Amino acid sequence: MSKSLTKKNSARPPLHNQVALVTGSTRGIGLAIAHALASEGCNLILTGRDEGALRRVSRELASQEIKILARPCDVRDPQSIDDLFRAIRQKFHRLDIVINNAGIAHPNFTVDKLPPNVWKDVIDTNLTGMFLITHSALVLMKGGGTIVNNLSIVANRVFAGSAAYVASKHGALGFTNTLREELRQKEIRVIALMPGATDTAIWNTFWPQAPRKKMMSPATIAEALLHALMLPLNATVETLEILPTVGLL
Repeated sequence: MSKSLTKKNSARPPLHNQVALVTGSTRGIGLAIAHALASEGCNLILTGRDEGALRRVSRELASQEIKILARPCDVRDPQSIDDLFRAIRQKFHRLDIVINNAGIAHPNFTVDKLPPNVWKDVIDTNLTGMFLITHSALVLMKGGGTIVNNLSIVANRVFAGSAAYVASKHGALGFTNTLREELRQKEIRVIALMPGATDTAIWNTFWPQAPRKKMMSPATIAEALLHALMLPLNATVETLEILPTVGLL
């Protein structure tokens, strides 16, 4: 291998002026990641289902002197995704980073009491939505890009009463691992982000009394991910598992 190629492959990729899509970017881990990327000068595409929250987040990040495209998108809806990517092509023409963060949970139900519509909504959002976004994004990505799928530690663990959520995350891990193998030769990195208990609103759905003081902050997850994104191009973190020091809750 030539010295020039070796130098290129080992270079640390600057995030300044890269283009990143963050789904579910109006709160929690997605919002923290958006702030972290903006602080490094990364241009952002912000999506979520709450238009008011998108406007608020856009105002928060406007002082960073970056380009921002904030657009409502329901990852369950192929037409909504088509509209989003039409806007991305018009404004940026490319994608360097994709953060598949959009996700929902459900109240605790044993399988015999789990409503089928709840199952479908969780699977459509957490698994099928991840596929649909990635499927559209790959057309705009080149070597050196990175796809990050926020899975949570539930991707390789089980918790009674959370069948739909667990199934969606286990499926998303399988999807992520397969995607990584397919994209190796294209030099697109794929990271499975697997945070443990993090203080976000999702706990209100299945454990409102959860001990928040023992949890990590979304900013901690974003900081760890930022380090992974800024590794030299010839290195990658394939699975980024981050846990509270006190252990699992």
